[in-house]
Amino acid sequence: MTAQSETHYEHGAGDGSDVRGGPSGAPGGERLLAALLDGMDAALCAFDADGVVTHWNREAERILGWTREEAVGRRGLAGWAVRTADAEDVQARLFGAMTAPGRQVHEFALLRKDGGRVLVRTQSSGVRGADGRPVGVYCAFGEVRTQIDLERSVALGEALFDDAPWGVVLVDADLRPAVANRHAVRALRAGRSSILGRPLGELVGEGVEELESALQHVLAEGPPQRPAELWVTLRAEPGRADRPARSGEAGGGDERRCWRSGFLRLVSPMAEETPVPLGVAWFFLDVTEARRTEQEAARFRFRGNQLHRAARAAAEYEDPMEAAVVHLDFALAGFADHALLDLAAGDAPVRLIRTAEAPAPGTAATGVPVCYPDDHPALQAYERCGPVRTSVGGAAVPGWARDRKWPEGTVHGLSVVLRSRGRSLGVLTFLRGRSRRAFDRSDVAYAEAVADRVAAAVDLARALA
Repeated sequence: MTAQSETHYEHGAGDGSDVRGGPSGAPGGERLLAALLDGMDAALCAFDADGVVTHWNREAERILGWTREEAVGRRGLAGWAVRTADAEDVQARLFGAMTAPGRQVHEFALLRKDGGRVLVRTQSSGVRGADGRPVGVYCAFGEVRTQIDLERSVALGEALFDDAPWGVVLVDADLRPAVANRHAVRALRAGRSSILGRPLGELVGEGVEELESALQHVLAEGPPQRPAELWVTLRAEPGRADRPARSGEAGGGDERRCWRSGFLRLVSPMAEETPVPLGVAWFFLDVTEARRTEQEAARFRFRGNQLHRAARAAAEYEDPMEAAVVHLDFALAGFADHALLDLAAGDAPVRLIRTAEAPAPGTAATGVPVCYPDDHPALQAYERCGPVRTSVGGAAVPGWARDRKWPEGTVHGLSVVLRSRGRSLGVLTFLRGRSRRAFDRSDVAYAEAVADRVAAAVDLARALA
């Protein structure tokens, strides 16, 4: 039962037409009216002023089982489409619409041809002749169950786009957001009007390829069986790059977020065979903090195991300096690309002598002082007795690593001082290439734990010398 269906009938019956036939003077009007009625999505029947059924479309036949030939010409509904006990009340409500203004909405049970009952919701309205007198009534009806399903679907859609605790974005076939709820707007850090119709690449930076690939797969093949976790970096809105993030919102423009995402392919319920997708419903929830906590826990367990294995392996070496190199080799796994051990010689000015490297360069360390510039991170760490981090960013800069006497391709460095018995013995430096992220505070804690073990081995070697 739709407003469109009722409008069709009112248009056909309101132009000076008799309820029993088509528009007066229109050739083939009866056939045209029959075609219009049979093409409606709602069931429809019409009665003349005496209560005789004049029209009965295919949807009415489908719902109740009575054919047009069996229905048209009957007076009222009693005994065949309505139980006799209910007929008086039902017909009073239906035919009361003949003289009442506007449309009347009712719910009651009708009889199917097989004897079953079906609860329907009806909209009935009177039909007037050219002189304005009532000449009949039409009634459009549909199963209440179907109407409730439709209302539930509408209510679900409104709830998802109003109060849902996760982001919901409807993406059209061109992979552009068409609708977004409040949670999604906050997560994408942009205004609702600025999101809609824009390419996803203007909203998401790193990770947009994976997101678009997932959407294209859903359009072509259907949704995946399990939710997907996508790591993305949001693009900062113009003029908002320095705005601090609010609670529940993604962080700064360079902060990566993990969105646990589910996808549904949307097709029109009106389509027939092989419907063309209308787009994709994308549901996502920010699980960044949980995933980072899991990653930190896994990293902590791995590094703890590495320190334990390094200590067990170093204990098998008689030479303490060889034990120190073993610690460097174990520390590199999953942590850095290179490790440099520079020991201090002299008091003022201090000189740092390259003593060991990991992985081994293939030649023995020369023991020659390294000509570091005055502002070198290793010298700064030694002077401050604390860690120093440095980074050039995600891409190598020509000459940056060479000026610091580091291997080519280095973009991140971390220097920690070697301390034992209240003395600074040297500096341990870890280096990363462009394929790795910059060092953070958890990396500093691990580097200092390695440095403590290396410093103990170096101190022992000097004591035995």
